[in-house]
Parts: sequence; C-alpha cells; structure tokens
Amino acid sequence: MSPKLTFLLCLGIYRKPSLSALPSPVVTSGGFVTLQCISWQGFDRFILTKEGEHRPSWTLDSQRRHNGQFQALFPVGPVTPSYRWTFRCCGCYRYIHQQCSEPSDPVELLVPGVSGKPSLLSQQGSIMTFGRNLTLQCLSDVGYDRFALSKEGGHNLPQRLSERPQTGRSQADFLLGRVSLSHGGRYRCYGGHKFSSKWSTPSDPLDILVAGVLPDTPSLSVQPGPTVAVGENMTLLCQTRSQRDILFLSKEGTMVSPLRLRSKYQAQQYQAQFSMSPVTSAHGGTYRCYSSFSTSPYELSHPSDALELVVSGPSGDPTSPPTWPNLTSGVQGLKPYQNVLIGISVAFVLLLFLFVLLLIRHRQQGKCRTSDATVKNTQPEEGVELHPQAAASDAPQDVIYAQLNHLTLGRKTTPPSSQSEEPPAEPSVYSALAIH
Repeated sequence: MSPKLTFLLCLGIYRKPSLSALPSPVVTSGGFVTLQCISWQGFDRFILTKEGEHRPSWTLDSQRRHNGQFQALFPVGPVTPSYRWTFRCCGCYRYIHQQCSEPSDPVELLVPGVSGKPSLLSQQGSIMTFGRNLTLQCLSDVGYDRFALSKEGGHNLPQRLSERPQTGRSQADFLLGRVSLSHGGRYRCYGGHKFSSKWSTPSDPLDILVAGVLPDTPSLSVQPGPTVAVGENMTLLCQTRSQRDILFLSKEGTMVSPLRLRSKYQAQQYQAQFSMSPVTSAHGGTYRCYSSFSTSPYELSHPSDALELVVSGPSGDPTSPPTWPNLTSGVQGLKPYQNVLIGISVAFVLLLFLFVLLLIRHRQQGKCRTSDATVKNTQPEEGVELHPQAAASDAPQDVIYAQLNHLTLGRKTTPPSSQSEEPPAEPSVYSALAIH
C-alpha cells in the first residue's frame, strides 16, 4: 500500500515506536531506502513525518509481524544531497480520535559527499573482550560541526557534535558501552556541517572483533626463535586443533588492524604462517593469535599465550641504538661482503695516515734546510765589511748594510786584511739585507 500524505500530529499519549532505515541509513545519491516504524503496541497505522519547513507526513496501515510486533514500511527516494533527510514516526489508532504515540527518535539519511574523509580509530585496539567499554573516535583536520557513525548492516546512524581540541581539528567520541556480541562488525564515520545536508567521504573501515566467542585456544610459535636479528627472516606459526578457516595475528599496543590469513590443514591441525621479512626493530613486541570462521569473521576464539619477540642488532644486542662491530676482535657473525668492506676501509685509513706523516716530515726537513742557509748567509766572509751604521744597534731601522768586494767572492778564504789598509779601488756592490 502506498503511503498517504497527511498532516496528523503525534500527540504523545502512548509509548514511542522505533524508526530505522533498511538496509542502511547511508544512501548513495539518487538511491532509495525503506524506513521501518515498529512497535509492540497494537497500532492500526503509523505516520512518518519529514522534518523541515513544511513537515509533510505519510500514513500507512500497520502490519503484524510473526513475533507479535506491529510495523509499517515507508519507501523513500530518490535521495539527493540537496536536502536534509530527517524523519520521525508515531503510531495511532484508527477509531480513537487523535490518540497517537510519542514521536520516535529521529533518523537522518546520509548521502556521502566528496569533502575530506575523517579518520576512525579505537583507543583500545581492534580486538575487544566481553565487558570492556568500547569508545570509537572520529577525527578530522577539517572543521566539521558533527560526526555520524555507521556500522555495516546496522540500521541506525548515531551522531555527535564535534569538539575542537586544537585549532583546525575536530573530533567526536562515540561511547558504545560494554562490549557484547552485537558490537562486532565494520564501522565507518562521516563528517558534516551543522546547517548543511552534505556529508564527507566515509572514513576507512575499522573492524571491531570480539574475542572469547569461540571455545578453542590456538597456539603461537616463532621460527627461528623469539630473538631475531635485524634483516633476517622470521615466521610466526598459529595453530589450532579446532576446525577453523581463518586465523588472526595481533600485536599488543598498536592500533593497526590484525593480520588475517586463511588456514591450511596440516599435521592434524589448522594453521597459518605469518612471514615477516626482512625483520626491523619495529617488529619487536608481544603477539597473540586467534581463530575464527569466514562466515562470522568478527567472532574470535580465546587468545593464544603471549609471545614476546625480541629484535637484536648485528652484534646480538637489542637494537636501540645499533652498535658497530669490534674491528680488533674479529667480525664474527657478519656476512662476507661486510668483511670485505671493513678490510678495505681499514686499509684506506692506514694509507691516508701514512701519507699525512710523510707530508709532515717532508715539510719539516724543508724548513730545516732553509734556516741553515739563512744562518750561513748572515756570517761575514772575506771581503765583506760591515758598514759603520751596523754598529748602531739602537737604530730605528733594523737594517745592516754590507759592502761586498766582488773580487773576493770567487777566491778561497784568506786571512782578513788589516783595517788600516786602503779599500780597493774596484767598484763595490751594496746590498741591503733586511732582518725583521
């Protein structure tokens, strides 16, 4: 039956029904959705009201479900991002004038847009146990006024006003209460502005897994051992005797989603090998594994015993920080090409050191020869007479004039002549030697 457009008001005499969107309140632009108004009260009809300026309403006769509830299914669409699609519903009796229920909680249809997608994370990690409180946080660098959280297969779309812990950032916390089986699933969030019907691109999906649903407890081991060096290969082996087709590997203290592999039946166990190569320091930590079914991948077994993985450096010590090998005590444990590189480096350093020593020695010898020559040139030889001005040691210029007899420069050394002798008549040469 097609809904009839009416203008009846929900006066709130009876308990309010519940309103949900099928299959999801997230609708692609131009798509259709079904709004389900349902109640345990035996109403004859239900009224659906669209919030807005004109507040149009549609009426449908109720239908009784097999479980005793009464419902009406309202088809809505095509849905576009040009308007806000917010609805409420109420139940009424046909023959009792103006006796209707309170209006239901609002349901807003969300049409994803193209604006910047937010991020969705769980501070407690992806794997939860029964009874723990679950909080999902949606945040964005875009200054959104509100956020909406959707669950795959869910029929509701809870919304929260955003907080502004930092300028230009916005976020909202969704408190989902204590974890139960119904909390497992895939979640996304959206950002929107208060007075706009447009929403952002959905965040990347976040899977919430509930541990302890299945009764088995897998075992976790590592090859070649719990201590592994950087750069080596490592394999974590998860096994269970129960028939499971999915195995998960998680690392404590990280918000990264756990690794997931399909199991293989071998040696009377279902197992999966998680290879990590080459190993880095980031691989160190505590690991656990879980089993599950591919038909219900959000319901996990009990966790395996914790496996502590230690990543060491080349010398066998934990990496933080890395250490250099001892060149004098050997390079055991290093690869052949590393030995060659170290040998070449040592030889190069020794040659460079020897070259520097030779250069320094050569310069010192050159300086010694220069100073010896200087001393010899400053001694008076035969035919060299000190100018009388040289006797004045307190002269302002430290200059010595020497009169050289060019005739005596080529002869062998002879006894000095008497001071009373007359100077030779040959022309003399005067040289000025400046001593500083």
